[in-house]
Formats: sequence, structure tokens, C-alpha cells
Amino acid sequence: MNSQAHAAHVETHMRSSEILTDIVIGMSDGLTVPFALAAGLSGAVSPGHLNLIWIAGIAEIAAGSIAMGLGGYLAGRTEVDHYNSELKREYDEVQKVPEKEREEVREFFSNLGLSKEVQQKAVEEMTRDKDKWVDFMMKYELGLDKPDPQRARKSAFNIGLSYVVGGLIPLSPYFFVSDGITGLKISAVITLICLFIFGYFKSRVTGVNPLAGALRVMIIGALAAGCAFAVARAIQH
Repeated sequence: MNSQAHAAHVETHMRSSEILTDIVIGMSDGLTVPFALAAGLSGAVSPGHLNLIWIAGIAEIAAGSIAMGLGGYLAGRTEVDHYNSELKREYDEVQKVPEKEREEVREFFSNLGLSKEVQQKAVEEMTRDKDKWVDFMMKYELGLDKPDPQRARKSAFNIGLSYVVGGLIPLSPYFFVSDGITGLKISAVITLICLFIFGYFKSRVTGVNPLAGALRVMIIGALAAGCAFAVARAIQH
């Protein structure tokens, strides 16, 4: 009963970690890139052309979410394809050079400090079933766990959606103001607060000092927006 509960807990934890990783990837870029774009446009467009900011912002969010989602999908597919390729190779080796593979299994148990007698019994037990044998080699020789076949699509969706949510935060004030500079001021306050909160929780999850991590994420976003605004103003003049 306890072992079953423990196994279920580990499985849920791994899925949660993958989702959290996707959210961090999508949200961090979603908060920063549209914020910098809107800041740059705020320094370049005239008050009468405020719609250019949110039109360009929405276009960037759409393009960015697709690009980020596609990147997540390709990364997930690459992981699955790599695992399947190594799995096929491992089956071939077990079929063609079984003695060599058995010796690798024995070396693994030897490194655990088991006696030769126990090593031999463990090797015989492990290599009795070809599927279990190959799974053992994949995990302990190559360090590969079987990936979720749906991981690519899940990752694409999670990253893309997180990017959209993150991108709408700095862009939203521009829908309710009459000039770009006012929108930029409101956007900067909201976005920097969100970056600080996001950086704080991200750092707590990853084991980094939360305050230092939050400040770092917030400063990076502020620098990106400040540079974009300065460049736009320089070009305008």
C-alpha cells in the first residue's frame, strides 16, 4: 500500500515538474519580449497612432506563442525520437551480442558492491526477460527514462499558452489609455511587479535565493524595455 502510494506520488511530481518547466519558459519570454516591444513603440509613435502599439503587440504575441510552442513541440519530439532510436539499438545489441550486454549488467551490480555469487544471480534474473533487460539497460546504462509520447503536444500547448498570458500583461494598459507614454508607465509598474512575483516563485522552485532571483528577473525585464525605448527614441530623433 505504501509503495503504491509512493510510486503514484513520484509520477505526479514528475508531471508537475514538466508543466512547471513549460510555464516558466513561456511566461518568462511572454512577460519580457512584448514588454520591450511595447516600450520601444511607446517612444516612437505619436499619440494619435496608439493603436499601432497594441496591433504590433498582439501580432508579436501571436507569432511568439507559435514560435515558442513549436520549439517546445520539436524538443519533445526530439526526446521521444532519441529514446526510440536508442531502444532499437539496445534491442539489436541484446540480440546480437548478448554476452557483452550481460557483462555490462554484471558490472553494474559489481559497482553496487554485491558479491560475485549475488551478481551472477542478479544477472540471470535480469536477463531472463528481454524487455525487462532492455528497459534496465536504457535506464541504468544510458540514463534514459521512457518519455511521455504526448509530451511534445502538451509542451507546445503549455509554453504557447503561458507566452500569451505573459504577453497580455504588459500590453493590456495600452487598451485603456490615450497616449503611449502613459501606457508605458502603467505597463512598467504592472509588468515589473509581475516579473518580481514570477521570479520569486521560480527561484523558490529551483532552489535559488528567492529575493535575489526575483530582483534579477525584474531587472532583466526593465533593462530590455529601457533599451528598446531608448533605441526607438534615438531613431525617432
